Amino acid sequence: MKLLRTVLLISTLQFVPTAFARQQPQGGGASFRPGRLWDNTTPDFRGIWQVRDTAYVNIEGHSGAKGIAPAKSIIVDPPNGKIPYTPQALAKRQENYKNRPTADPSLKCYESGVPRATYVGSPLQIIQSPGNFVIVYQENHAFRYFYPEPRSHLRGADWWMGDTRYHWEGDTLVTSVSSLTDKEWLDQSGNYFSVDVHVRERYNMTGPDTLQYEATIEDPQVYSRPWTIRTVLHRMKGAGARLIEDECLEDENGIHRHISPSDPRNLLKNDYRRWKIADAVSKNKK
Repeated sequence: MKLLRTVLLISTLQFVPTAFARQQPQGGGASFRPGRLWDNTTPDFRGIWQVRDTAYVNIEGHSGAKGIAPAKSIIVDPPNGKIPYTPQALAKRQENYKNRPTADPSLKCYESGVPRATYVGSPLQIIQSPGNFVIVYQENHAFRYFYPEPRSHLRGADWWMGDTRYHWEGDTLVTSVSSLTDKEWLDQSGNYFSVDVHVRERYNMTGPDTLQYEATIEDPQVYSRPWTIRTVLHRMKGAGARLIEDECLEDENGIHRHISPSDPRNLLKNDYRRWKIADAVSKNKK
């Protein structure tokens, strides 16, 4: 059902343009000007994108582990690269870190949320038409529909992917995200926020194949001040670049957990290598 909804979204956005996008005059000082959609106005961010670092382990930076490269902090403000927790909130973060092998909601197949889904390590796809903007994430079949301002935010909801409003500032897409659940984490190390969080994102192409992502996170219940992360997504250009189904299996305790595409228990419907093997076996039997 999730896959069907995603297909319907893609079909709608690719072929039914609308007139909702609020366009701003082109700003000066930009070193790269992206192409335009067929309205000759809207910046074209379409494509499959993925980060190339391991900040998903800890956005404050980490020294790496077996099979995982080290990563620097992606926090650009404060300058020390640390999240400005209040003393009480820091104690909860430390408890999360202690229990991270089993407590991380993403490992249990919950959606990664905002902003984590952007740098979680698996690709995402941006789909646009004039006035429409959607991101489909490989991680757990998640997607976000960006609603144009000036629609007001929904109140009282606690969604994994939040409620997003957006506008354009020149070639930069700027969002406001609220109504996020406090059950999600910012990374595998237990960094977190409360239901009062407000996230402001900025998407800006810095080259034909690079997309800079910035998010400022404000939550007076957890942090002493707003703080900002910044990372870069790279366009996936290979002939086989696509989103695959991200599958989960129920373990012996009844908890759903992510499994690798190479796991023999993971029967991916869109793994074409398996189709070829099945065809070859079928032909040999005839």
